[in-house]
Formats: sequence, C-alpha cells, structure tokens
Amino acid sequence: MAEVAWGDLIIGQLGFYWDVHLWPRLAGLTDEEYLWEPVTDCWTLRPAEDGGGLRADGGWPEPSPPPVTTIAWRMTHLAIGCFAERTALFFDGPAPAVDLPGTAAEGVAYLEQTYRAWFDVISALDGEGLAQPLGAKGGPYAREPMAALIVHLNREVMHHGGEIGLMRDLYRATAADAHRLRG
Repeated sequence: MAEVAWGDLIIGQLGFYWDVHLWPRLAGLTDEEYLWEPVTDCWTLRPAEDGGGLRADGGWPEPSPPPVTTIAWRMTHLAIGCFAERTALFFDGPAPAVDLPGTAAEGVAYLEQTYRAWFDVISALDGEGLAQPLGAKGGPYAREPMAALIVHLNREVMHHGGEIGLMRDLYRATAADAHRLRG
C-alpha cells in the first residue's frame, strides 16, 4: 500500500478551496456589499473612537448567539485572525495590518496578500515541519502538531468563505427584490 502524503492533502485542500470556491466569489465585490448590514447590530468594521482608522466589532467571549457579521468583518477575520497572525507568530512573517481595509478592493487585496503569505510558508513544510509541536506559541495547544493548526485554519476559511458567498447571494437577491418592487 502506498504511503499517503498527508501534508500535500491538507495544504492542497486549502489551495483548491481558495482557487475554485472562495477567490472566484470575491470577483466584483462592491463597497456597498462589503459593508452591507442585513440586520441591526451586525458586527462590521467601524471608525475607531479615536479617529485613527477602522476597528472591527467584537469581543471575547462572543455573545450567544453570536451576531451576524458583514463580509468586511469576515474577510478581516480571515486575513488577520487566521492568516496574518499565524504567519507572524509561527513563521516570523510581517505583523498584521494596523489599518483595516475600508473598501472592498482593499479588503480583497489584503485577504489575498495574507493568504499567499500563509500558503507559501505552509507549502514549504516537510513531514517533520508538519509534525512539529506548536510549542509555547500554541498556548493550550502547545503539544498539537503544526498540521493540526493548518487543518483548523482550513476549516475556518471554508466556514467563513461559505458565509461570504451566502452574504453575496443574499445581497444580490435583496437588491433584485428592491429593484423589482420599484419597477
């Protein structure tokens, strides 16, 4: 029986999802969609109270049930919370952006930049690198292998990526309904 290249599978899973599912769904994203709040009390990106750019709504622990989040919030969560922070922490990559992307074009560009940085470093890992425990940087998951972190982030990307696609579908349908009612 042939040996399975598990690293290639889990990293390939992320690459396939990005190339075939998520990246195409970001094409043509407008600023209005990016910041669309379909219900009250959405978590989104808002002007910081000190006037120094944007901040992401949120808190820990998050409320139950968690609030609906905008496409901007989801993309920022993926770009910073999944890709940039982990690339910086585990691979000495650049620190996450301080200025959050306020437009759809900036958000898409930043998400792609952080994805590419993460994908490049995990693609370079060999079997030993994938099996290496996270260590102190992993906090309560210190004994878990790097592969476990990659699998976790794959789930996050697929989860929030699906939500982004659904939000785009809902926005489009809502806009079509509004146009039909006016027409």
